[in-house]
Amino acid sequence: MVTVKLFGTLRLDSGVREFTAEAASVKELYPLVLREIRAKKADTAVTERSLRACLVAVNGEQVSPRAKLRDGDLVYLFPAVAGG
Repeated sequence: MVTVKLFGTLRLDSGVREFTAEAASVKELYPLVLREIRAKKADTAVTERSLRACLVAVNGEQVSPRAKLRDGDLVYLFPAVAGG
């Protein structure tokens, strides 16, 4: 089991702060995150594509979507931001 924490507009738009899931890699988490978000807010604008654009950190270290996960890992999802 890993703990997934959502941040920024991802958290605000979805209403999901954190949840736990079973996944062997970050890539496997994306559909699980989307399912969790849709369970809380069915009309969400969050898509799997927008999740793939997030910066991902595992246990405080930035990782790629291919990163393997272990039981007890803490996964952070930070949405891409734009500004000027």
